[in-house]
Amino acid sequence: MICATLEDFIASLPPNRAICGLDFGEKTIGIAISDLRRIVASPAETLRRVKFTEDANRLLAFLATREVTGIILGLPLNMDGSSGPRVQATQAFARNLTRLTDLPITFWDERLSTVAAERALLEADTSRKRRKEVIDAVAAGYILQGALDRMGHLGNGVPS
Repeated sequence: MICATLEDFIASLPPNRAICGLDFGEKTIGIAISDLRRIVASPAETLRRVKFTEDANRLLAFLATREVTGIILGLPLNMDGSSGPRVQATQAFARNLTRLTDLPITFWDERLSTVAAERALLEADTSRKRRKEVIDAVAAGYILQGALDRMGHLGNGVPS
């Protein structure tokens, strides 16, 4: 199920369960996972993309091991807020994923998430090789953290 708003997404979630953030790219899918109270996002893994069916199966198997109950998918809008081919590809991925899972899915504006992730990794003096390995998972963490922060303001259904 694709939720049109973050409020609809929150309403579809059971309390005290983790959600994930995805940075869907042309070659990889970065994954971040929240804590059970949905306050903190942590980069988890980067999946190298092959083809949709295999990618989806690996992703859903990973999410099942973490008992994830919802997906925040980064939406790569252009800097002016318009949609381009990457937005269409991301939305198609979400539509195809809904055929394989009942997990609620919503979108979060991911503009500059990779830039922020790169900056954080540079500030942490991470080697170029290591940055390449983790950049997409860290970007997914930024996407998820932004959504979690907003959910906290909206009341995410998790008791304080």
